[in-house]
Amino acid sequence: MALRRSKRAIAGAALLTLLAAVMAPAAARAAELTVGAATSLMHAMEQIGREFEAANPGTRVTFSFAVSDALLTQIANGAPIDVFIPDDDEVMDRAAAVMLAGTRRDVAANRLVLIVPPGAGAGAPPLTSLADLATPRIERIAIGSPQSVTAGRYAKGALDRANLWTALTPKFVYGADVREVRDYVARGEAGAGFVYATDAALVGDRVKVAFGVPTPTPIRYSAAVMRASTDESAARAFISYLRSAPARKVLAHYGFVGL
Repeated sequence: MALRRSKRAIAGAALLTLLAAVMAPAAARAAELTVGAATSLMHAMEQIGREFEAANPGTRVTFSFAVSDALLTQIANGAPIDVFIPDDDEVMDRAAAVMLAGTRRDVAANRLVLIVPPGAGAGAPPLTSLADLATPRIERIAIGSPQSVTAGRYAKGALDRANLWTALTPKFVYGADVREVRDYVARGEAGAGFVYATDAALVGDRVKVAFGVPTPTPIRYSAAVMRASTDESAARAFISYLRSAPARKVLAHYGFVGL
């Protein structure tokens, strides 16, 4: 009886070994990716992440969204980010020390716009240029802090080029990110504000776009694999997917400009 039990135990162990051998390749294919991306990409990236997972069974993508400078600081301090997607070439340039060489790829672009409250302009000419911001009718201007918010740096660059930054500084209300800037305007707490076109589009008629703001440098998003990535192959595959037709379709749906 003991012998029969021993044989059954041996057979069971052999079966478990066989199952483990069969399942090993599937386990090896599984991947956990963490993507650190600029806040303005949130809605588009969440959809792209779901579609990437569907196209790559066994792979799970999680996101960390924040202003690009903050994300880079987190990565430099050891945050486990596999793929970094800031909204500023200058920030990505500074990330050179923490990225894998040769993995940087452009994936999307955006535009800066000036927004106003939906009821603005009633009985008055609409705002048509940056110079209009210097008129008494605009008392407060919402803008991302240029020290920490990329969109704020783009806005400062545009205002510097128009020789308006110093004159308008007393009117500025600084936001911690683009969405806070947008909400200042939506609530009527500022008469105008600088945001990305994609962020303005997300709130429908809560704000109105007055005009597009040309920036001294293009607003471009690039992606790269970080040195700390635990799955370089999956990270590279995700960046390749960002440049695919399905991902470009999603980005276009949310208002991003194709490259």
